[in-house]
Amino acid sequence: MREEPNRSGPAAPGEVRSVTAVPNDLVPPPAPTSLIDNPRVLGWGSIILALAVWEIVALLSGINPLYLPRPSQILRALVEMFRSGGLLADLLMTLYRIFAGFFIALVVGTLLGVWIATSRRVRSIADMWIAALYPLPKITLIPLLIIWLGTGGPFMLAISALGAIFPIVINTVLGVQQCDPGLVLAARDLGATPRQIVRRVLIPSAIPSIFAGVRLGLGVSIILVVAAEMVVGKTGLGARLYLAGQILETEQVFAVLIVLATLGIVVTKAQDAVDAALGRWRIS
Repeated sequence: MREEPNRSGPAAPGEVRSVTAVPNDLVPPPAPTSLIDNPRVLGWGSIILALAVWEIVALLSGINPLYLPRPSQILRALVEMFRSGGLLADLLMTLYRIFAGFFIALVVGTLLGVWIATSRRVRSIADMWIAALYPLPKITLIPLLIIWLGTGGPFMLAISALGAIFPIVINTVLGVQQCDPGLVLAARDLGATPRQIVRRVLIPSAIPSIFAGVRLGLGVSIILVVAAEMVVGKTGLGARLYLAGQILETEQVFAVLIVLATLGIVVTKAQDAVDAALGRWRIS
């Protein structure tokens, strides 16, 4: 039998043709044929429709705004909170706590993950600690961290870093271990030192896996920081959310929740953009 690539028409009996497989992630999705097929229109349209239904139902039912305010009332409260400057200051403080602790976890977690993956002895020791500490709900460590660090900045940075470091470490270890051994052997044959192999072969090949850990870790950091602010914080979105609930300002509670939801959307879309850029970088 003879292979004949690039030949059109139906295959003859007994004939084998080579077929070049195209990875699914390289095949562009079909272009939307109408607005209703556009993912952005569907996504944002569903949100707008839900808000419209919410507004109409709350208005016609006459439900007490203390329990469920209308979206228009929440919007007015949100604008007023930003106009006074208090909500913006709380947002910036929460963002600082989240990303400062997260970047600490990113650096430490990546270096620690590479060390664990490249050292059998370190991996044997770390395996037990990770197995014991990773399933532990990190929010349960808040009382202990308060005793050790107080309720100030170090505590907030520690709780943010603690939430992100385990997913980053675990995914870094997996990414390094899944590196093609042929690339390592080729680098050694070319005279690369162990440090050069780590820096130029292992870490670049593990970047997609590291980024998967970043996605998970950042989400946990956001949750833990807001929860910690609700417990001990005097500033930040979590503290404002808790205070609004204490004084029964339901409109302000929903306004803060909207800010947190918007933050989640922005972070998720930014991560999707970075993920797409990494995919193009790997292909090239």
